[in-house]
Amino acid sequence: MRILYNIGIQFYHFMVKLLSPFNKQASMLSRGRSEVWDKIDSLTLRDKVIWVHCASLGEFEQGRPLIEAIRTKKPDCSIVLTFFSPSGYEIRKNYDMVDVVLYLPADTKKNAHRFISVIKPTAVFFVKYEFWFHYFNELKRANIPLFSVSSIFRENQIFFKWYGSWFRKTLQCVTKFYVQDETSGELLKSLGIDHFIVAGDTRFDRVASIAKSAADVPLAETFARGAKVLVAGSTWPPDEEILASYINQSSPSEKFIIAPHQIHDSHIRQIEERLSVPTIRFTKTENGELPSEAKVLIIDTIGMLSAIYRYGSVAYIGGGFGKGIHNTLEAATYGMPVVFGPKYKKFKEAVDLINEGGGFAIQEEKDFFELMSRFWGDGDGNELERSGKAAASYVNRMLGATDKIIEEIQDLET
Repeated sequence: MRILYNIGIQFYHFMVKLLSPFNKQASMLSRGRSEVWDKIDSLTLRDKVIWVHCASLGEFEQGRPLIEAIRTKKPDCSIVLTFFSPSGYEIRKNYDMVDVVLYLPADTKKNAHRFISVIKPTAVFFVKYEFWFHYFNELKRANIPLFSVSSIFRENQIFFKWYGSWFRKTLQCVTKFYVQDETSGELLKSLGIDHFIVAGDTRFDRVASIAKSAADVPLAETFARGAKVLVAGSTWPPDEEILASYINQSSPSEKFIIAPHQIHDSHIRQIEERLSVPTIRFTKTENGELPSEAKVLIIDTIGMLSAIYRYGSVAYIGGGFGKGIHNTLEAATYGMPVVFGPKYKKFKEAVDLINEGGGFAIQEEKDFFELMSRFWGDGDGNELERSGKAAASYVNRMLGATDKIIEEIQDLET
């Protein structure tokens, strides 16, 4: 099996190089990996080094609270951050809470030995799904503590199949798992692994921190004042079609803030063309003033969504009619119900929110219309308040994963 694994790694590396002239992601990954050794060889790190690895941007957001806590509690340590994917590296390559950001070299025995020999980590954290055979084995051989953070396991993963014995060897290299839920812990137990703690998901700590420190957005505050406001975040065309149909028939007391996933001009115009009500783009307001008749505010700039949610009473999370929903927690932390399309079942927090009464999945336009009627007062009139409290309660109950991990590792020789 090791031979097949090595062949697979080499084949992937070869295909990345082959496709790099034609594919932007492949080009960035190929170039980044080719430059990584020069960067590593020129590094000047302190005696104590903590290495954190994330596959991509989503995993980085889970690892970020831990990184920032380590920086605060262990200021004498260097922190090395690695990514597998360009989507994480390119956005966070200048992240100032670490000493260096790198691509992770391909998982070969030679690369793993060289990388670890150069950076000489005293502790290593891999976030969520990342389990690389050669890196893990080299860390175990070197007796370097390795922690799997915010990890989550499902029965359909290869570790739990009858043919997964070779892959289970990778798990045996981990010093301790900090899993998100009890189910993951039980699955590890079924393999004879009991060195785990149910710590929860560090993303909850992250969204709570963002909400607490988010800057005010006076324009959005003015727009929302006195109205029933729905904030739609990270939307895609199928989401926007449903939203537009509802918005065009909505009551005068309702307003809408839409922050689409894609903010290029042609897509913003597409949204505007769907709407038959007065609309204004965030970047088109003059001197921070809004037309009094504006019913829809389109956020056509990045980096504002997590702060914008606070100005709504209901959140719609995009992506559920495509590959999968985007971040529900950024909205739920403000104590509002979150609505999304049918592609949510791979996201534990979305499933949990539904079970708690703070999340709502729709299958079609009709479902959305009915749901909004319930929120805005049809029926007993308490649906909005109940579901908002349920969302906030869920997020608050899940806080503290970062503190649990830090408490466990603070006595390490780092």
